[in-house]
Amino acid sequence: MQIYPAIDLKNGQCVRLRQGKFEDATIYGDDPVERAGMWAEAGATYIHVVDLDGARTGTGINIGAIKNIVENFNIPVQTGGGIRSMRDIEARIDAGVSRVIIGTAAVNNPDLVKEAVKAYGDRIAVGIDASRGMVATDGWEKVSGVSALELCLKMKDFGVKTIVYTDISKDGMMSGPNTDATKELIDSTGINIIASGGVTTMSDLENVSSIGAQGVIIGKALYQGALNLREVIKRFELQQR
Repeated sequence: MQIYPAIDLKNGQCVRLRQGKFEDATIYGDDPVERAGMWAEAGATYIHVVDLDGARTGTGINIGAIKNIVENFNIPVQTGGGIRSMRDIEARIDAGVSRVIIGTAAVNNPDLVKEAVKAYGDRIAVGIDASRGMVATDGWEKVSGVSALELCLKMKDFGVKTIVYTDISKDGMMSGPNTDATKELIDSTGINIIASGGVTTMSDLENVSSIGAQGVIIGKALYQGALNLREVIKRFELQQR
C-alpha cells in the first residue's frame, strides 16, 4: 500500500484544516520544502501536495512552492487544487509533477478529464471529496447533486485509473477513516482508490490496507506525532512489497 504524506499549502504555508474549513486551519510551518525534506528523510516514496488556495479560487497560487518541492527531492509528487483547465494541468506537468489530481472540474467540466486522460494517461487522477456521500467542490465549500460512486464510475469510463477519495467529515479530525464508503468504491469500481481523511493510528492503516486501497494519504496524524512516517512506511509499504 502506497503511503502518501501530505503537504497542504495555504498562503505559502503548510497547514491542516479541520473538515475542510478554511477558517479552522492550523499552521505547521512556513517552508513547504523543509517539510518535504522531513518526509524524504523518513523514507517517503511519494508526496501528496494540495494547493488549498487554488482549490478555493481556481488559480494555482502555490505552484512555485510545488515546483520547489519537486526540484529539491527525487521523489514523485502528486498534486491537486485549482486544476480547472488543460493549461493548469500542463503548468504542473511542466513543474515536474508526476500526477495531477482533478477535483472540482471533474464535476463541473467532465470533458476536461477526458481530454487530460487522452493527453497524459495515468498521470491524471481524480479527487472525489464527499460530504455524506455527495461530491463537494470548490475547496469543499459547495456540495453537488452527484454521488461519490456515480462520479467514480463515470471517471472510470473516461479511462481514469486512480481516484483520491476523501470523506470530508473525517478530514483533520483524527477520528479514523470512513472505510465502509472507501471499500464500496473499491469493490464497485475495481480501480485504484487512495484513501484520505481521518487516518490516525496503525490500526486505522491496517483497516485501510485490509479493504484493498491502493494507497493512503496521511496528514494531521504525522504533523501531531500520532504516527511516525518511517514506521508506517516500513510496516505498510516496504513489508507488503
